[in-house]
Amino acid sequence: MSGAKKSSGSTKSTKDNAKSSAKDIPIPFDIDNPKLPAGLKEKALTGAGYPYARKMKRKAYERELADLQFELVKLQAHIQEKGERLVVLFEGRDSAGKGGCIARFMHHLNPRHARSVALSKPTGTERGEWYFQRYVAHMPTAGDITLFDRSWYNRAGVERVMGFCSKDQLAAFFRDTPEFENLLIQDGIRLFKIFLTIARETQLLRFHERRHNPMKQWKLTDIDLAAIPKWDDYTNAQHEMFRFTHTPTSPWTVIRANDQRRARLESMRLVLNAFDYAHKDNSVAHAPDPKIVGSSDAFLFGT
Repeated sequence: MSGAKKSSGSTKSTKDNAKSSAKDIPIPFDIDNPKLPAGLKEKALTGAGYPYARKMKRKAYERELADLQFELVKLQAHIQEKGERLVVLFEGRDSAGKGGCIARFMHHLNPRHARSVALSKPTGTERGEWYFQRYVAHMPTAGDITLFDRSWYNRAGVERVMGFCSKDQLAAFFRDTPEFENLLIQDGIRLFKIFLTIARETQLLRFHERRHNPMKQWKLTDIDLAAIPKWDDYTNAQHEMFRFTHTPTSPWTVIRANDQRRARLESMRLVLNAFDYAHKDNSVAHAPDPKIVGSSDAFLFGT
């Protein structure tokens, strides 16, 4: 569940919240200071054991992106022809790059048969409904694709950490989610659950950019700022979510996303590699990079 968004010209209370959280961060950090702490930018790429020391070069990225987007157009044609239904969930920490992955995924698809869904916080009526009800309304019909920018897993993440749900509601969510997803899959939906992980330094750098870049200020929310001192709480919530909802029928795939370019490409490959479709170029739509994509315990619980 997302809170109301405010620009970086935000209120004094928002600034005080960000500054007061600095004492909980193991490196000097003041989000309102235009100058970054020494070493933060370098650690933002290599933090949390990220296996690449340099970001992917732009030319290589753009070449691979164009090839993968062409494959996605082929996949969409296949889905329409066969009447299949594709759902991809993008979850992850604030600023992990979910929206960027979805934007590149959607860029050349026919918008009549592919859409992204990013729901705002539930209305009073929706809070009184079955929890999954408002998500069911956005499931694709035959031949269509739906990408969720956050999903029903809000309950296991933001709602839990920020105290927006009760313990009983959380317990019911963990009990019901595997069965709910099994029903979707048994009905023929192809469901992919992607979780983007980033290093703590990566998140701080991206929050700092949002604070000081006028073109990105709208992205910085009170929920983002409140997340700064709650890194460990989100980690614990993430691990428990995986324990209850990573199942053989509906597994999670983690993508290490310190480098946004690589994360975008590998999220596409993950989906493309799972389908057989006409004129598939296996040199492009091959298995994703095992250094940054996986479903083993090292990926699920190592970050």
